[in-house]
Amino acid sequence: MLKRLLFVFAMLLIAAGTAFAAEKTLVVAHDATWPPMEYIDSSKNIVGYSVDYIDAIAKETGVKVVHKNVAWSGIFAELAAQRCDVISSSVTITEERGKVMDFSIPYYTVQQAVVTRKGAGYKTEADLKDKRLGAQISTTGYFAANKLIGNKTKSYDAIGHAMEDLKNGRLDAVLCDDPVAADFALQGEANKDALEIAFVIETAEKKYYGFAVRKGDAETLEILNRGIQAVKDKGIEAELIKKWIGK
Repeated sequence: MLKRLLFVFAMLLIAAGTAFAAEKTLVVAHDATWPPMEYIDSSKNIVGYSVDYIDAIAKETGVKVVHKNVAWSGIFAELAAQRCDVISSSVTITEERGKVMDFSIPYYTVQQAVVTRKGAGYKTEADLKDKRLGAQISTTGYFAANKLIGNKTKSYDAIGHAMEDLKNGRLDAVLCDDPVAADFALQGEANKDALEIAFVIETAEKKYYGFAVRKGDAETLEILNRGIQAVKDKGIEAELIKKWIGK
């Protein structure tokens, strides 16, 4: 009888542990100002490619996610203070960032695009050397612009504000990630007749987005990597690219 009770108790512990694992919740932070990767739709929901990607990871790994809108200026502090578990905000994997946080395997290849007013005629980086450039602060676009004009880039809290200044003639070009540039310049109804992608900055080394976690958070990193691999292997990633980014 005692053995039977011990067996039942052990099974209950296993079941409880399995349920606990299945109910793990990850709080995911987005700066939802970066369409089509993450933005707020007309119903006030956080939507976009990266949002759907995280939801697909959750489905494949059996975890729950809570999406949280956090301004870019404070998003890394949010992670460090343990107010979120993951940053899913089109964060380019860099060596410098890798010193203070860990990254998942890549989930998107990214390049820096130069957006100008239509007909501006800029074709190369040399054409921008003495121009008024803008970008969202502390992004790879901002760092790329500073390399061109010596730390004189006008910074913005949201990329949309930079695009407005460009359209209204207060900037000559805006630098940002290519899917975002395409959304604002080619698809956005307010801008597509006024703006264009002048060119993409070519780099010898490819750049990638990764989901960021706190340094040493091996458990969350394992969940993300396992989920990303499943999303890739099952063709879900290709479907999301087609849905949100197209060509």
